[in-house]
Amino acid sequence: MKRSGAELVRQALEALGVRYSFGIPGVHNTEIYDQLAASPSIEPVLVAHEGGGAFMADAVSRVGGAGIGTLLIVPAAGVTHAASGIGEAFLDGIPMLVLSGGIRRDTGRRFQLHDVDQHALLRPITKGTWLPRSHAEIVPAIFAAHALATEGEPGPVYVEVPVDLQLFTGDPGVAQEPPPPIAPPLPPATLLDAAAALLARAARPGILCGWGAVGASAELEALAERLGAPVATTLQGLSTFRADHPLHAAFALGPSSTPAGVQAFAECDCLLAVGTRFAEIATGSYGARVPSDLVHVDINPAAIGANYPARVGLVGDARPVLAALLGRLGTADPASYERGVAVAAQIAADKRAYQQEWFAHDSRGRVNPARFFAALRSALPRDAIIVADDGNHTFLTAELLPILEPRTFLSPTDFNCMGYCIPATIGAKLARPERTVVGIVGDGALRMTGLEALTAAARAAGIAWFVFSDGELSQISQAQEIPLNRKTCSVLSPLDVVALARAVGAGFVAIGSDAEVAAGIAAALAAVAGGRPVFVDVRIDYSKRTRFTSGTVRTTLERFDRATRLRFVGRALWRRFTG
Repeated sequence: MKRSGAELVRQALEALGVRYSFGIPGVHNTEIYDQLAASPSIEPVLVAHEGGGAFMADAVSRVGGAGIGTLLIVPAAGVTHAASGIGEAFLDGIPMLVLSGGIRRDTGRRFQLHDVDQHALLRPITKGTWLPRSHAEIVPAIFAAHALATEGEPGPVYVEVPVDLQLFTGDPGVAQEPPPPIAPPLPPATLLDAAAALLARAARPGILCGWGAVGASAELEALAERLGAPVATTLQGLSTFRADHPLHAAFALGPSSTPAGVQAFAECDCLLAVGTRFAEIATGSYGARVPSDLVHVDINPAAIGANYPARVGLVGDARPVLAALLGRLGTADPASYERGVAVAAQIAADKRAYQQEWFAHDSRGRVNPARFFAALRSALPRDAIIVADDGNHTFLTAELLPILEPRTFLSPTDFNCMGYCIPATIGAKLARPERTVVGIVGDGALRMTGLEALTAAARAAGIAWFVFSDGELSQISQAQEIPLNRKTCSVLSPLDVVALARAVGAGFVAIGSDAEVAAGIAAALAAVAGGRPVFVDVRIDYSKRTRFTSGTVRTTLERFDRATRLRFVGRALWRRFTG
């Protein structure tokens, strides 16, 4: 029986277990939207902007439970609007299925509406693109795209479905089922043996884990305990290893880490790195010292040895590879146990001292970040999903808010796109409606996607957005202030968050000082429990810099030659004295 292309798209998405699609209908995808409206299992979600829709789809994939994050957008402007979210997913290794309509291919007409080469636009930020030319190619194209998106290092894929295929019926071809996932093979036994031998004989082993290890948290804990090794995470990988485990040291590796992380890895002689590419943020602008005995586990062979040479590279999925290493290492010996006890004691002392250092900081009537995060953690359940945007608040969150369960921290990382938080919290809440979902967003990032709160209000999605208000693009203004001693285009005009909340149908809470923190958080969480989104305007104090910021600036300056370093320091001093 002949079927329309729109019907075939719906059939494919239902077979793949897609739960939500995000986007805006237009002349080139109306037929698909009409089909999804009749689907018993897929809910099309209208967004305010396709970029926000892409961040929602990204979050759906990160938290799991609702199939692959899926976009359904118009060609041309819809594609370019969504490109930031697609790019974020591409560099962060997040699977995403991007579908758009396309111009008619059956008329021979040129200069049609939205007539641009979508594939040329998206090829650099997707794993692959497809353009079905017949009805029989639609379902296989979507299945093949999904398979590529989820195999190896995940990422976004794109399928353009021409509008003529959607409108008219044709031969659907032979009925197909989605191909089963293919498990990557284990690395050769000789390499696994070599890696285990390196780790077993190390005097001060350590572990660094990234998002690629988020499905192997139990194996990571077992390995850390077997080796008596401290564990650091990347920013994106904060939720791969619970922060209340005694061997959890810190976020980041090297001088940009907190004191617990710096101390725990100071004499590391063998590092096990899992699911991380040693990218710029995780290493504090590549300031990390990595020992020559590096065992690097990653599903992407191109990541292994790219920035730091690996003694042993293990290409494969983190969970089975770590299980294989555990099997080879066997039970812990007394030396490893004693090492772990000593490392854990030092980590605990350093963490207490760092928090007390923050508590002692005079925030001069504004909200002390450490006191805010301590109160927030106390008020949230362990499995609450925390979404951060890009900015100074990101690194405050990484340093001061313990993350306790897998897939409960989301943040834009390698693409580093501002505007992520508001829409990503919506995607997370739709995928995990039973969870508490909160966002930490700067007042600069709020301006980019704040109107996406309309989407949350329309769906009665109870989400608390804690807006860190200081009137600046603080991560950049601090980076300007240190070497340049002035701020250019990083001071913001006032934003009335109360008016924004009223305009989008959200609640509002103000936290102006430390004394108001506990009551303000409680009021916000009570509101979201009733199914209402709420903005919380937090009058945050940014006068104390994070270790990440100060460490990374220092690392960067030290990398300059002497003349350049003197020029930077001299310029800053001159401006300070001359005003």
